[in-house]
Amino acid sequence: MKKYEIGEIVKCIVTGIEKYGIFVKINNDYNGLIHISEITIHFVRNINDYVSVGEEIYCKIIEQDENSKQLKLSIKNIDYKENGEEINGLESKNGFKPLKENLPKWTEEKLAEYDTKMNK
Repeated sequence: MKKYEIGEIVKCIVTGIEKYGIFVKINNDYNGLIHISEITIHFVRNINDYVSVGEEIYCKIIEQDENSKQLKLSIKNIDYKENGEEINGLESKNGFKPLKENLPKWTEEKLAEYDTKMNK
């Protein structure tokens, strides 16, 4: 039985789809879950738009439980349909920081704009 490493890209077969994620099987050794938050950096309306049961895809291992033979996986930022190669530069390293920094200014600007319209 092969031992997998975190960060490794593995070929999987989709065995189930739930509203919270995708279940996969890896070489009949391990079961895995791709949580909905690990599908894409964008909003996921319907997981069935990304995969279907029985499809072979590539996944990146982000966590493993050797005792239960279960893996937490991701298809975010990899070419999961073709070859599993990483796709760089899709996700901002700053996260929500720009929003946090700019939201007060944007709110103030919009309120001022609204006040100007209402006072005409």
